[in-house]
Amino acid sequence: MSNLNPVSAVAHPNIALIKYWGKRNVQLNLPAAGSLSLTLDGLHTTTSVHFDPALDHDKIAINDEILSGSKHQRLSEFLDLVRQRAGISHRATVITKNDFPPSAGLASSASGFAALALAASKAANLDLDPTELSILARRGSGSAARSIHGGWVEMFPGKDDPNGLDSYAVQLHDESHWDLNCLVAVCAQGPKKIGSTEAMMSTAETAPYYPAWIEDVPKTLVEAKLALASRDFSKLADVAEASCLRMHACAMAANPGILYWKGITVDLIHLVRQMRQEGTPVFFTIDAGPHIKAFCTAEAAPKVSETLAAVPGVQKILHATPGAGARII
Repeated sequence: MSNLNPVSAVAHPNIALIKYWGKRNVQLNLPAAGSLSLTLDGLHTTTSVHFDPALDHDKIAINDEILSGSKHQRLSEFLDLVRQRAGISHRATVITKNDFPPSAGLASSASGFAALALAASKAANLDLDPTELSILARRGSGSAARSIHGGWVEMFPGKDDPNGLDSYAVQLHDESHWDLNCLVAVCAQGPKKIGSTEAMMSTAETAPYYPAWIEDVPKTLVEAKLALASRDFSKLADVAEASCLRMHACAMAANPGILYWKGITVDLIHLVRQMRQEGTPVFFTIDAGPHIKAFCTAEAAPKVSETLAAVPGVQKILHATPGAGARII
């Protein structure tokens, strides 16, 4: 066996413009529908992995917090997938740093598991291609499959392979295709009260709108990809906002209803729509959290940032641009 040296990787979160909300297989983290996203530069997860024969258990830290309990178990089980594939049994030291808030609807699990998949596989002397890395990252977090790639990315839900090997992400266009900026209006601190997986399961089991939501996504994806290919801002704005609102409507229709928004979230929705009606090229999307992500042209970014920041309750603005895929550093 080759030496098992420490490896560090960096990955970026991604924001889905066409949402996936629901899993058809929770154990394999298989999405019930496809999705389309943009990988974001300006927000980073950096992860170092070292498989060490001297360790008797995995040591995992995120932002200087030593993990224990269910959080530790989730990452240790993910490392088991790498160990099994590499034919090793060594425990690992994992050190992760995020420069943006975790567990708050900003896709930290996407960048986190993408960076972990790449760093851990390389540290175990595996040489996985992008599709294999995407499949591996998906086992940790469904959206992490997309953060393996840079730029504009489509995620396939898959349907035929019993092991989920047909569910992975591919790059549609690299980060130079269209210089849309993403301004994240942070509206709250701390983790969300209900995690995405739990919320998706509850939605699928109890929301009467769920079958219609799943049926609608393929058509919406086609419309979005056409708008993206031709850089049709108006069309992409319409279809992205529709996907966002339908996802949240479906979650709200669960029993009990799942409501990630706060009052300021609604205020910002109205503000972004008003700005677009008045001629500013901007649209919104919202993931499983209260924060508004405003997509706009690079030229409009300063105005949009200033306008959002002036709203009472907006704690800060995170500015991101199209980013690269996961990579070794």
